[in-house]
Amino acid sequence: MKGFMQWFKSSNKMKRWMFLILIGILLACYGLAKILVMEEISFEEVGKVVVAFVLGFISIILGLIFLNKRTLEVLIEATDERMENKKTANVKSLIFNKTVYDQGPNIVVIGGGTGLNTVLSGLKNYTSNLTAIVTISDYGEGVTNSRKELGMLPLGDVKDSMISLASKEEEISNLFSYDFKEGRLKGLSFSDIYFSAMKEIHGDLGEAIIKSNEILGIIGKVIPVTLDEMNIVAELANRLSGRTKI
Repeated sequence: MKGFMQWFKSSNKMKRWMFLILIGILLACYGLAKILVMEEISFEEVGKVVVAFVLGFISIILGLIFLNKRTLEVLIEATDERMENKKTANVKSLIFNKTVYDQGPNIVVIGGGTGLNTVLSGLKNYTSNLTAIVTISDYGEGVTNSRKELGMLPLGDVKDSMISLASKEEEISNLFSYDFKEGRLKGLSFSDIYFSAMKEIHGDLGEAIIKSNEILGIIGKVIPVTLDEMNIVAELANRLSGRTKI
């Protein structure tokens, strides 16, 4: 009971919005009641009823919006570590300040494929302390001409994870997916050219990927699980065909 009464303290500024909601309910009920009890109604009375009902409805909506907003502010004032000086802190800026994500949980995600990228896209909205350890595999799709020309490992999962963690997913996706159509670069992928150049600059593909996290403004970071190409194999139960590469 004591905790419940805290919401009615003058410092919490809740009562004004509760009062506004109450007024709105009374006006809306008054307008509805007038319509129900009247046998005949003039245009003037219709206008009054409509105005009362509309004002009541608007009061309820505004009261709920500001009550919820104030509730969020009170919770932030009570729990946010940045609220050391509550007299000078701007609560509104704290609500929408994305640096709060830096205080989120540390999460490590291991894997590859569409499932991993879907998880990463969702998690980046709650924390920036994300690490994706990603596979290096082409899943049997074969080596593209771009990879052959530049001698690159299959970085499809690495690229997709970076896209999922990018603050501007669409722009990075369009950039990484672009294949040159003309000139000496025809048939080459921008992403393969980019990682090839980064590898030459830093002397190591792993370091190139880690540096790319900063360059591309990735939320969290992407790390390759290995720097060697992975071959996915299956051993048949009858073992007649030996080990078959997928």
